[in-house]
Amino acid sequence: MKINSIHLEHFRNIENLSLNFENMNIIYGENAQGKTNLIEAVYLFTGSKSFRGVKDSELVQFGFEQAKLDIAFENKNRCQNAQLIIDSGRTALLNGIKKKSASVLGDELKAVIFSPVHLSMIKDGPSQRRKFIDSALCQLKSGYRNVLKEYKKCLVQRNALLRDISFNPSVADMLEVWDTSLAASGAKIIYQRQKYIEALLPFAQEIFDGISHGNEKFDIAIRGNFDCRGLSTAQTENELMRILEKNRHMDSMNKTTSAGPHRDDIEILINSKSARSFASQGQQRSCVLALKLAEAALLKKMTGDEPLALLDDVMSELDGIRQDYILNHIKDRQVFITCCDADTILRLKKGKTFHIQNGGLLM
Repeated sequence: MKINSIHLEHFRNIENLSLNFENMNIIYGENAQGKTNLIEAVYLFTGSKSFRGVKDSELVQFGFEQAKLDIAFENKNRCQNAQLIIDSGRTALLNGIKKKSASVLGDELKAVIFSPVHLSMIKDGPSQRRKFIDSALCQLKSGYRNVLKEYKKCLVQRNALLRDISFNPSVADMLEVWDTSLAASGAKIIYQRQKYIEALLPFAQEIFDGISHGNEKFDIAIRGNFDCRGLSTAQTENELMRILEKNRHMDSMNKTTSAGPHRDDIEILINSKSARSFASQGQQRSCVLALKLAEAALLKKMTGDEPLALLDDVMSELDGIRQDYILNHIKDRQVFITCCDADTILRLKKGKTFHIQNGGLLM
C-alpha cells in the first residue's frame, strides 16, 4: 500500500499543493505552516474523520466553499486514484466512480496515526487506552463495532434502572434481564481485547526494544474485574454475570454499574513500572509510538494490507538513538513524518524531504 502523489486545493491553509512521495517522507517546517494539515489530508483517505476532532466544514480553507483532495496510490499491485470533495460533508470518488460514503475508502487504504493528542493514551485515564484497543479492533473485526454499540446500549439501560430502583424498589427484579444482556456483549468485548493484546504484544516489544536500543522492557496488560487470560467467551460471560449479580446491591446504592469492560484499564509498563506514573516524556512517547507501529504490523499480519504510518511531531522529546530508529529502521511500509527541526533530516539515510511554509512547498 503506497501513495504515489497527492494534490490539495483549499484544504486548511493549503491553497494549491502537489507532491510526489517515496517510501520514507519527512515533512518539516516551523509550527502552524501546514505540516500536520498534510498528514491529516492523507489520513482522510482511509475513510476516517479527522484525527483532530473537527467538523468537515472546518477543513475547508477560509473564504472558500469546498476543498478538493486527490491521490494516486497503489494497493495489491494495482494503481488507483481517489478524490475527496469536502464542504459540509465529504464526497468520495474511487477511480472516477462516486461512492455512497467516504468511509468506503477504508477498504482500499488503511493507516495508523501518531499525533501528540495520542499521548493522552498514557497521560490520561483508562478511557483513552480502551479507545486505542477498540479502534484497532474495529479495523480488524467487522462485527466488533456492533458489539460495542450493543454493550453501551445495555449499560445505559441498566444504569437507568439502577437509578429508578431508589424510587421504585419493585423494578429491581428487571436487573437480571439487563445483566444477562450486558454479560453476553461484555464478554465478547473482554475476550476480543485480551486476544488482541496477546497478538499485539510481541510486535510492540520488538519495536520498543529497537527504539530504546534494548535498554528497556515493554509490557501491556488488561486490568479488569477478573483475570480473563485463558478463558473462553462462555467462561468470561459466566464470570462477568457472577460479578454483576454479586454487585447488584452495591450498584443499586451507587446508581451505576461497577463491573464490565467499561471499567477495564489497559496498563502500559516499562521495566515492570507504570509508564503513566514513572516514565519520562520521551519514554511515554516511545510507548505510544511502539503501540501504533505494532498496530500496523498486526494489521498487516491479519489482513494482508500494509497500512501507512503517519507520524506527526514524533521526534519531539526523543534522544538521538530513538530518532535514528524511526528514521532509518522502520521498513516495509510507507511512512510520513512531520518535524520542526531541519537538522533531524540529516540523519535520514534514505527518503524524501519536503519543506512546508505557509501551506506551500518551499523550494
